[in-house]
Amino acid sequence: MNKKIFLPLAMVAAVGMVMTSCSKKLGALSPEYFTTTPQVLEAVGGKVPVTINGTFPEKYMKKKAVVSVTPVLRYEGGEVKGETATFQGEKVEGNNQTISYKVGGNYTMKNSFDFVPEMAKSELYLTFDATVGKKEVEVPEVKIADGVIATSALVNQTLNGANTGASADAFQREIQQAKEANIMFLINQAEVRAKELKSQGVQDFNETMKKIEADSTLQLSNVEISSYASPDGKEDFNDKLAQKRLSNTEKYMQKEMKKNEVDAALDTKYTAEDWEGFQELVSKSNIQDKDLILRVLSMYKDPEQRETEIRNLSAVFTTLADEILPQLRRSRLTLNYKIIGKSDAELKQLSASTPEKLSVEELLYAATLTDNASEKKAIYTAATKQYPNDYRAYNNLAGLAYAEGDYTAAANYVAQAAKLNASDADVKVNQALLALKQGNQSQAQTLLGSAGNSAAANEALGNLYLMQGEYQKAVTAFGDAKTNSAALAQILTSNYNKAKSTLDAVQNKDAYTSYLGAILAARTNNADGAISNLKEAIQKDPSMAKKAATDLEFSKLLTNAAFKALLQ
Repeated sequence: MNKKIFLPLAMVAAVGMVMTSCSKKLGALSPEYFTTTPQVLEAVGGKVPVTINGTFPEKYMKKKAVVSVTPVLRYEGGEVKGETATFQGEKVEGNNQTISYKVGGNYTMKNSFDFVPEMAKSELYLTFDATVGKKEVEVPEVKIADGVIATSALVNQTLNGANTGASADAFQREIQQAKEANIMFLINQAEVRAKELKSQGVQDFNETMKKIEADSTLQLSNVEISSYASPDGKEDFNDKLAQKRLSNTEKYMQKEMKKNEVDAALDTKYTAEDWEGFQELVSKSNIQDKDLILRVLSMYKDPEQRETEIRNLSAVFTTLADEILPQLRRSRLTLNYKIIGKSDAELKQLSASTPEKLSVEELLYAATLTDNASEKKAIYTAATKQYPNDYRAYNNLAGLAYAEGDYTAAANYVAQAAKLNASDADVKVNQALLALKQGNQSQAQTLLGSAGNSAAANEALGNLYLMQGEYQKAVTAFGDAKTNSAALAQILTSNYNKAKSTLDAVQNKDAYTSYLGAILAARTNNADGAISNLKEAIQKDPSMAKKAATDLEFSKLLTNAAFKALLQ
């Protein structure tokens, strides 16, 4: 009988022990208790941000339990842990969020992981460390998300096609020039005196006119004669006097032009009273009371009243009559002509054969006449040898090296340019682009802050905003730029029509132009467009096949036979 009683009691004791032990277990948490925002993780500004909303179900959190939750993003070759959050039962003394045993509770965790490309194929887990009382208990980890959309990280590649800051030349095919001379007259007289015609100024004027006519690189536009009378005396007398001076000067100049076989327009005019010249000479003089004279000129507009008021300044007028007025009795001769520069064909030929015969402006301009990168490089290199103190050729060599993907050479060239002109905006843009290639966003931002005068500054700023995750700012900064980076910013802000227009207009299309076209097509449910663009991208760069295989942008194509065939 005792045995009959003992066995049931033993069984009851065993059951009691099992129940006691089970009361200390927490058990597994189903993935349905967790959501992530965004639902599919996405790289933004070099980070992978995620908000995790979790739920402890009713009767899960034991009253003496403490549970620490850690997000872990795992990818091939590594993993990265997020920030841990700790929760406690109702009978635990502590400062963590308390979860009710009876009704359970909700919680939110915000995390951000530093992005690496391998995260495109990854899994987000929650791992748990738990105790009930003093005993450690096991809570199985749970997977809550798959993969990371890494489209924004393409800026590291689209940046390769950025337009660099190009230093411009100051070449002018036609340079306007003028040669002047004065024929002076005695007071109240209009005769052209032989003494004046033999003056050095008039002789040089005539020699220049001959030289222009004989030199094919010079072109005479016209000859001007402007004759004047000084503003003392009666206005009607001065008017006739100025006309006579003009007439006599014109006759002389016509004779000279005929003698030298100069065929050009002869334009003439006269000014009866040269108050403008008078004011200019007075303002530049050291005459006592000149401020008073200038004040009189500003107060009175009537010529006779002006003269009367100035004559009233008797002591000053004597000086004016001796020093200022004689300089206004003249005919001014002006040769307007152009220096005609070398033709494009001549510049191209000379820059290739004998660059030492060209000025720095001619060399820099000659480089713009070819689309061949090697020819450009040769011309800029010649410019650095002949004009080593001009920063522009070094800066443009940096741009060529950048376009070729030789960032070490680009950095060396731009460093040489900066030594010669560190404040130049185009130099700063190129330094900023190289800083972005190295991931140094703060240095790039500092450089671009004072590079606003460069035509390439806004585009470089757009690339900076892309890296920072400021996509709408990037779109604004890019404006109408037709580059891969501009299209990327438009895709990331869902401006798909503009992105397509931009990609179609990219001048030097590369594998990433096609890859972005594939992403754009996939986002707009154009499977055929996505596959054709991917095919182009893979033809240009076979590594794109491996990239596409793990890119969540193409998740809807995973069962598409044409897509799978592309990746084999």
